[in-house]
Amino acid sequence: MAKKKTIYHCAECGAQYPKWQGYCSQCGTWNSIEEEEIVVSKKDTSPGYSPKAAPSARPVRLADIQHREELRIDMGDPELNRVLGGGLVEGAFVLIGGEPGIGKSTLVLQTVLRLPLRTLYVSGEESLNQLKMRADRIGGGSGDDMMIYAETSLEKILHTAEELQPDLLVIDSIQTIQTELSESSPGSVSQIRECATALLKYCKTEGVPVIVIGHITKEGSIAGPKVLEHTVDVVLQFDGDKHYMYRILRGQKNRFGSTAELGIYEMRQTGLRPVENPSEHLMTSSDMRLSGVAVAAAMEGVRPFLIETQALVSSAVYATPQRSSTGFDTKRMNMLLAVLEKRAGFKLIQKDVFLNIAGGIRLGDPASDLAVITAVLSSSLDLALPEGVCLTGEVGLSGEVRPVARIEQRILEAERIGFRAILLPEGNLSHIADAPGRKIRLVGVKTVEEAFRLLFRRQTAETDAP
Repeated sequence: MAKKKTIYHCAECGAQYPKWQGYCSQCGTWNSIEEEEIVVSKKDTSPGYSPKAAPSARPVRLADIQHREELRIDMGDPELNRVLGGGLVEGAFVLIGGEPGIGKSTLVLQTVLRLPLRTLYVSGEESLNQLKMRADRIGGGSGDDMMIYAETSLEKILHTAEELQPDLLVIDSIQTIQTELSESSPGSVSQIRECATALLKYCKTEGVPVIVIGHITKEGSIAGPKVLEHTVDVVLQFDGDKHYMYRILRGQKNRFGSTAELGIYEMRQTGLRPVENPSEHLMTSSDMRLSGVAVAAAMEGVRPFLIETQALVSSAVYATPQRSSTGFDTKRMNMLLAVLEKRAGFKLIQKDVFLNIAGGIRLGDPASDLAVITAVLSSSLDLALPEGVCLTGEVGLSGEVRPVARIEQRILEAERIGFRAILLPEGNLSHIADAPGRKIRLVGVKTVEEAFRLLFRRQTAETDAP
């Protein structure tokens, strides 16, 4: 008779303990121990999947190693190719994570439909009919070289892959796959660890790239043990607000390229469309000059784009003023409000402050500080910024505007969009090369007070005039 046994796993490193404890002694993480109930029974005598025996490795001198370029597969998607570092490497193990309903399966399915590769698509969440309906809605490919397999047993999946010899293997998702090597339920720590190890062996032995889709937790990290992210070669995070149409694909780990790249997509009825010029989509095209709106020349990875920061300052209804932000760190916003009050002399203690980043994009670039604090002041004074002006610069606690990185790329992007002037840190002016044909005006500022005088002095004088 099968017996039930309770074990305890660390969700971060996968370490096993006989009883629950608050601290993991292996990785040093607090409150990461999770309870797991497994069934202890006699192992099935049926043979499992065993990859082909690889020749034993021998130590080789570094000088004798011949460098060769990795063969990459063109995915037919410029944004995905950019994040992967130029394409999918043969024999790569790729993990794509994201919230439920964000578009992970849609992104992978529409990419696979366009590829001229023999693909085995394993679905553990959707039926064959559901996948057919989604493929017909997306379109973009005939799918003649694509085979759908609805299965959750890892052993059956690997045996099928060995028989079909596909050029690409897709698993949707890793949380639904289970192996006979573990008696626990699918999605548990031990199941994910064993499945990832077996898929890695298949990937490296056969030389077939494997794309695995994974869910994330409520904290935003990929569900399962941290060893899953250590096992794979590439970790991609697909995020965005489901209520907005824009999605961002970020590289968190890439053994074959840079993690500074990102891809931007637009969700449509027919699938995800790559956005090549995000700056044009993240700014209001209206000619109306509104207060509380400032355009920031920001960077995401190595990609510049211009995005609107919107602020609303109103009288507090309750005794405690509200501080709310969407797409921007609330703690950093509170720091900027303190700088605005202390260094510029604007009292916001009895004001509600609301901040929003356009398009549902989460902005983490420190160079957007100057645009955020300017938008707040613009809403407080109810004065719109001069037309055709964008801002970039990091704000320090003493009110100084600190230099930012990649200033040349920010200026070129602002000039391409059609801005007439850009406010930037004065410390960056000495490092900017002279361009005779430059149409945009560069205005350097040392402090936020100096920036405010340049932006609002003339308008304030005109407002106060009789």
